[in-house]
Amino acid sequence: MNNAAVVIVTGPPASGKTTMGRALAARLGMPFLYKDGIKETLFDTLGWSDREWSRKLGIATYELLFHVLEMELAAGRSLVVESNFDSHRDGSRFLELRDRYGFRPVQVCCVTHGAVLLERFRSRAASEERHPGHVETVNMAEFEQALLRGRINSLPLDGPVIEVDTTDFAQVDVEAIVREVLAAIGAES
Repeated sequence: MNNAAVVIVTGPPASGKTTMGRALAARLGMPFLYKDGIKETLFDTLGWSDREWSRKLGIATYELLFHVLEMELAAGRSLVVESNFDSHRDGSRFLELRDRYGFRPVQVCCVTHGAVLLERFRSRAASEERHPGHVETVNMAEFEQALLRGRINSLPLDGPVIEVDTTDFAQVDVEAIVREVLAAIGAES
């Protein structure tokens, strides 16, 4: 058992998870592990083609993310991890790791008004800044219903859940969230 903390940043696609995760990791002085960073490295290494290939690399990405997460926890290190984690699929994996390593979880759940989220997703998918391997422009209908919901379920972990409305990211008080996270993991600001 160790005294590590894991700050889990989650939410639907295009809800600002990566922006939030980077900001929190920088202010907390923790490593930042994020799904798209791994997936885009795999695209750059192995190439990209269609949605089926993107899904296959997505599965590999989660395996690598949890592998690295476990290595960090085994070393007793706290970190920030980000993805659109599924409460059923990923919840049990986090519970197994928590039971094995005794980390203190805190979730930061990004939520956004559905119509704003859908438009943000469409704009991001069409942007030249988005890695082409995601091929999101060809499968917009696949995401629409989930995006209009504006949120995903938090993971079934004991521990605090901090919900952050990222509809207008300029209005998000990152410093207040940092204070909440520090209080939740029992650290001083």
